[in-house]
Amino acid sequence: MNVSTRPDLSDIKLGDWVDRRLPAALRPYTRLARLDRPVGIWLTLFPCWAALIQASHGFPDLRQLAIFSLGALLMRSAGSTVNDIADRKFDGHVERTRFRPLASGQIGVPQALLFLAVELALAASLLLFLTPYTRVIAICVLPLVFVYPLCKRFTYWPQAILGAAFNWGMLMAWSEVTGTIPVGAVLMWLGAIAWQIGYDTVYAYVDVRDDTQLGLKSTAILFGARGKTFIGLFYAIAVAAWSVGGWMAGMSLPYAVGMLVIAAHLAWQTWRLDLSRPEINYRLFLANILTGVLLAAGAFAGTL
Repeated sequence: MNVSTRPDLSDIKLGDWVDRRLPAALRPYTRLARLDRPVGIWLTLFPCWAALIQASHGFPDLRQLAIFSLGALLMRSAGSTVNDIADRKFDGHVERTRFRPLASGQIGVPQALLFLAVELALAASLLLFLTPYTRVIAICVLPLVFVYPLCKRFTYWPQAILGAAFNWGMLMAWSEVTGTIPVGAVLMWLGAIAWQIGYDTVYAYVDVRDDTQLGLKSTAILFGARGKTFIGLFYAIAVAAWSVGGWMAGMSLPYAVGMLVIAAHLAWQTWRLDLSRPEINYRLFLANILTGVLLAAGAFAGTL
């Protein structure tokens, strides 16, 4: 008898710390906010920290660091809630997402909408601590947050929209610290979008079979068998944009060394990518937490 060795690709591991330690009433909301899967939070935080460091040309003000860290956490969680509400009828048919609270019926849409309102209210409260200019910049990201979950229905490029929203804090960091968003900061943001298109395409290959059957779109479906080439290309664009953007932001020579390390790490990821093995793709997606660490560390080194 043949026994399948294919790993379970669900992003929710039943019996984890959420199931063991939290009251049953809190578990769906913890998972809705992705607190049990914080990779997205780290991938949002590190580029934001890098921008704060570059804009401050050194270690950022602790108050600003705390506000932007909380903002990244809350907006990433709110975006995840919006995504799960929009995709609730699809997620139950996708191996990776089948245990998500809305897809599995643990909570309903009314409860999720109420939870979303709380998340957005908490995020909005942080605007009180920002300059008027930064508040305007912050509000401008909301259309991207609400449009992204629908993009996979009509475009192969939802990863680009997600990248713009995910890394919006980089632009806010510059506006808050310096009162302006220079060209170098925009290049850093565009580099982060290219990086996210790359790593989120790696992630999308985990779902490519289910997404195709459901009639959804992604860069993984668009690139097909040429995925390694395109992912490598977007990683190269990211490094180039970060290199030029950092130079325009006044980074010193150690920053260039950091860019070389990032380039080597992303090249290794591309080399290891196996389009036919979702479990490897998922691990390579997680490896981008290190890319974020290197970006923030490189930014700090570049201020020395």
